[in-house]
Amino acid sequence: MYTSFFGLNEKPFSITPDPRYLYMSERHAEALAHLIYGVRESGGFIQLTGEVGTGKTTLVRSLLQQLPEFADVAVVLNSQLSRIEFLSAICEELHVPLPEQRNSVKALTDALNSFLLHNHSLGRRTILIVDEAQNLRPEVLEQVRLLTNLETAKQKLLQIILIGQPELREQLARNDMRQLAQRITGRYHLEPLSSDETSIYVDHRLKVAGAIGTIFTPAAKRMLFRHSGGVPRMINVIADRALLGGYTSETQQITPQLVREAVREVYDEPMTGFSWRRPWWAHPGGLLGAGVAGLLIVLASGFAGVQWLRANRAQEAVAVSAVPPTDAAPASAIQGEPVAGSDSEVPPVPLGPLLHDNADRTGTDTAFGELFRLWNVDLHSDSRRPCVQAEERGLHCLYQRGTLEQVRTLGQPVILTLRDTDSNPHQVVLTGIGNRAATLDIAGAEYRVDSQELARFWFGEYLLLWRPQTGTVSTLLPGMRDRGVRWLRDSLAVIQGSPVEPADSELYDENLADRIRDYQRERQLPIDGIAGQATQAAINAEVSSGDMPRLAQTD
Repeated sequence: MYTSFFGLNEKPFSITPDPRYLYMSERHAEALAHLIYGVRESGGFIQLTGEVGTGKTTLVRSLLQQLPEFADVAVVLNSQLSRIEFLSAICEELHVPLPEQRNSVKALTDALNSFLLHNHSLGRRTILIVDEAQNLRPEVLEQVRLLTNLETAKQKLLQIILIGQPELREQLARNDMRQLAQRITGRYHLEPLSSDETSIYVDHRLKVAGAIGTIFTPAAKRMLFRHSGGVPRMINVIADRALLGGYTSETQQITPQLVREAVREVYDEPMTGFSWRRPWWAHPGGLLGAGVAGLLIVLASGFAGVQWLRANRAQEAVAVSAVPPTDAAPASAIQGEPVAGSDSEVPPVPLGPLLHDNADRTGTDTAFGELFRLWNVDLHSDSRRPCVQAEERGLHCLYQRGTLEQVRTLGQPVILTLRDTDSNPHQVVLTGIGNRAATLDIAGAEYRVDSQELARFWFGEYLLLWRPQTGTVSTLLPGMRDRGVRWLRDSLAVIQGSPVEPADSELYDENLADRIRDYQRERQLPIDGIAGQATQAAINAEVSSGDMPRLAQTD
């Protein structure tokens, strides 16, 4: 809902465990390093504990992505099982054929032992991961201990990782569990994040999601730490609600007030002193109707919420004539004549009067209609949001903040949000750009304006449509395997004039990341080695075979 408003590719604070978003605190890094060493080099037990929401599951998922190719893994997520059910679950995870006597602990253990011996003879390692291990029954814990007796003369056949809440430590500290506890070779407890780590954590997740610039103020992050206790899951829940609050109240920078209100919602406290404003266009009786709330909230308000930025740049606004239009004045004197013929023959139109006179033609629906027209796509005036309609035709909306040079690099028409001298928003379509002049499309008519003057009315928000060649939209990160990686390699080879080895690989390796950084540096894009939507859209624009509109060079 709010991702486009903040210039994000995806929601940054989802509570779904995603290794891409793993923030490696000192303790997380230590735990992961020992987990990787354990599964590669040793056998026996590793114990990983932490409070609810501290990142245990995310850490394990990151481990799974880094396992060697010679490892087979069984993951048991349901820990409330009997001994028979537990052994059966392990066999099913490892694709071990179940014996005829499926209700026999011995038969299941023998089948598992045969598999482990065969795996060992092939040079493979077998790993068992048990999540929520604090819920294991005592007899199942004893069965876990007995599994470590499956060994050769030199090596354990099964590496076991127990993941649980702090109660697991208490459970294993009991006297009757000492035989199991003595076999644990590594114990790691994940503590909540500190205040400084919370701040870094928030910035890290926002960056992975595609954020440019500061979204949470330092004071807001301190407030977030105070109410979350540094627990990542609670940070995510509160931060997500705060972003929704910023979107709803049209504020693009998250303040302590927004965090405080998010906390009240998360903890179901009564709300006081603040009102989640519902923009007029979101009301059922509004001009646009209820069905187009969502992304249109972003654009109909001019990608609103830049008051903080506007205040800093208010003195930079261009001075234009204060003489209002009159009925007696020729339209061309205020509006300017639409571009006709060579750009160099048409003098620039003063932008302030142009926006003032066309205020009723610079709305969101008009701008989207023109951008769709350039893509040879019809925008239907129904309840479906424009970006939903775009996706139905294989196109995707991408909201960004940047510079005119970055827009120029993308090489295709975009919707710009301009602010007049009264701070009113106007949506126009940029169809041409040069060093001296730019061309704006307003309701189907094109006007030539001065590029420097345009920069003074524009605060960096723009939206473009693009068609991913892979058919799907996803941020590509180092370490990932995806068919989109192959497309990246092929495209960069064409653009940069040399193959990205290995050319047929779907692995996003460091060599590809370096080539992406080179591309981003040359195109004045944010240099992070990550192929987000903006980077992919820029690459796509360069290798596309002419099935997309192009941004004209006006001088």
